[in-house]
Amino acid sequence: MNARARRRPFRMLKILVTLSLVTGIVVGAGALYLWSTAVVDTADEIEFDTPLSVPPLAESTIDGEGRRVFDLEVRQGEHEFIAGQSTPTWGVNGDYLGPTLRASRGEQVLVNVTNDVGETTTVHWHGMHLPARMDGGPHQMIDPGETWSRTWRIEQPAASLWYHPHLHGNTLEHVYRGVAGMFLLDDERSGRVGLPGEYGVDDFPLIIQDKKFAADGTLDTGEGMVAPVGLLGDTIAVNGTVGGYLDVTTEKVRLRLLNGSSGRFYDFGLADGGTMTMVASDGGLLPAPLEIDRVLLSPGERAEVVIEMAPGEEKVLRSHPNDLGLGPWDGRFTGAQDTLDLVQLRAADTLAPSAEIAAELAPAPDLREEDASTTREFRMSGNNINGRRMDMSRIDEVVTVGDTEVWEVRNSNGGTPHNFHVHDVQFRVLDLDGAPPPPELRGWKDTVYIRPNTTVRILMRFEDYTDPDFPYMFHCHLLQHEDRGMMGQFVVVEEGGSAGTPPEHDH
Repeated sequence: MNARARRRPFRMLKILVTLSLVTGIVVGAGALYLWSTAVVDTADEIEFDTPLSVPPLAESTIDGEGRRVFDLEVRQGEHEFIAGQSTPTWGVNGDYLGPTLRASRGEQVLVNVTNDVGETTTVHWHGMHLPARMDGGPHQMIDPGETWSRTWRIEQPAASLWYHPHLHGNTLEHVYRGVAGMFLLDDERSGRVGLPGEYGVDDFPLIIQDKKFAADGTLDTGEGMVAPVGLLGDTIAVNGTVGGYLDVTTEKVRLRLLNGSSGRFYDFGLADGGTMTMVASDGGLLPAPLEIDRVLLSPGERAEVVIEMAPGEEKVLRSHPNDLGLGPWDGRFTGAQDTLDLVQLRAADTLAPSAEIAAELAPAPDLREEDASTTREFRMSGNNINGRRMDMSRIDEVVTVGDTEVWEVRNSNGGTPHNFHVHDVQFRVLDLDGAPPPPELRGWKDTVYIRPNTTVRILMRFEDYTDPDFPYMFHCHLLQHEDRGMMGQFVVVEEGGSAGTPPEHDH
C-alpha cells in the first residue's frame, strides 16, 4: 500500500471529526438560542392604554314553556388585538369571544346554536351538570348552516362556568380562533354573602388567553421546536384586550378568572405582592373566604377573587413564574418561568362602599370517601390514558347512576404537565400524592392540575341522568394533548345496565 493510500483514511477521519465539531457547535448554538429566547417577561412593560372589553350579557327571552332561551351564532369576524392591525377571528354573536350567559338554579334553559363559520364545530358547556345529549361534546357536531338546540334544567350551585368548542382533533384551533365565553349560574345563597355582584360594575369576567401573531397579523398556530404543552403565545389578551385597564368604582371588585388558553398556566397574583380574597373555584363558592397572594390555574380552570382598592390606587394583575413540578429545561419551555402583566385596575378618587364578605360562603362538598363503591385508575402517559388514545366508537368506562366513586389519576410523564377534566360532575379533591389538598382546592372542582409523576385522587357522585349510548368525556384540558388523543368516554347507566353503542359519524 502506498503512502497516499495510507493517508486517505486519516484524511476522512479528520473530515468526520471536523463535521462533528461543526454540527455540535450549530446544535449547541441552536439550543442556546432556544434557551435564551424561551422566557417571556412583560413585568412593568405594558402601557395599559386600552379600556378593558367586558363581554356583554347575552340577551334571553322566556318562551311559552317558561324556558329561558338564548340564541347564539358562531361566526367569522375580525378583531384588533394590536392597534391598527386586523386579525381574522371567530366569535359568538360577535367578532371575537362570546356573550356571557346567565341563569339561576332551578331554571330550564334552551340554547340554540347556529354554525355560520363554514366548518363543523361543537359548543360544550364546561362544568355543567346536564344530560349527555345536551353536553356539546365531540359527538354533538354542528355542521355549517345548521342550528343545534338543547334544553336542560340548571341543577347545581352558583358558579362561573364557560363554553367552548369540543370537536375531536380540532378543539385547540377553534378555541384559539375565539369561540369561548362565560356561563354564570346564580342561586339564593350567592346573593346573600356580601360578594360584589353587579355585572360590569363591581363583578367582571376575565377570560385570559395567550396569542401569537404572524407578520401579516393573522393568528400563528405554530407550536415551536420545543412544545411540551403545545401552542404558547407571547401576547396576552384579557377579554380580547391587550394592555387593558379596568376602571374600578367600588371599594371591592370581584374578578371571575378563566384560564382560556390552550396550554399556558397562569399563577395569578398582584404585581405588588398584595393579597386577594379567593371566594370560588370551578364549581362554585368555597366554604369560606381565603386570603391568598397567588392562585395557579391550568387551562380550563376558574377561580373568583375579590380585590380591595383604595381611592386613586392602581394595581396590576400579574401571572408570576410558577412551580409546575418540572425540571429547568421543561419548565422553561412550558412558560413556567414567564412573568406576564395582564390587566391594570384603576380606582376612582371616590369609591362606592362595598359590603363585608360573609365568614361562611357555602357548604363544603358533601362527598365522603367511605361512601365510594368503586375506585378507578387512570394513567396519563404520552398522548393516551391507560395506554389508549381516544376512539369515538369505544366506551371506556361504565358508571352506575347514584354511585359515588374515587378516581385515581396519575401523570406518568416525567417532563410534561397534564390536568384532568371530567364532564357532567363537580368533584372533591381528596389528596395530591397522599397529601391533603391546599385550601384553594377544597371546594367543588371539575378540572385539576396533576404534576409529573404524581397521583391525584378525586371523589365524585353521578346523579340524575342516564344514557347507555351517549357518552360524557374525561380528558386532559391542555388542548394539544386532548386533540392528540388524551381523552376517554364514559356512560352513566341504571343499576345493572351496560354500555350501548355510541353514535356513528361520517366526519
